[in-house]
Amino acid sequence: QVQLVESGGGLVQAGGSLRLSCAGSGRTFRTYVMGWFRRAPGKEREFVAAISWSGGRTHYADSVKDRFTISRENAKNIGYLQMHSLKPEDTAVYYCAAGAVWGKEYEYWGQGTQVTVSS
Repeated sequence: QVQLVESGGGLVQAGGSLRLSCAGSGRTFRTYVMGWFRRAPGKEREFVAAISWSGGRTHYADSVKDRFTISRENAKNIGYLQMHSLKPEDTAVYYCAAGAVWGKEYEYWGQGTQVTVSS
């Protein structure tokens, strides 16, 4: 069982930056693929970024590529999503997720953290 808790959300002006954190419980968190997703008001949940258990492989949605960076510190059981050049369309609830296999369904989800970007 893995429990995930996101933090770091908030209100920021367009062009600003935020760093989201995802704290994972249990030693097995470091063996899981970690992903970030988001859900904007009135829209479906969408993939944002993913990182392999070792950190050696990452993947980004086209909409955030070159602006967002996903990373993790396995020794601390924490993952991050560094967001730069934020746009109003980045406004959403951001969720951290963990899955056992790259490219497969994520098994564990956090409760989400709100990110609001004002224009």
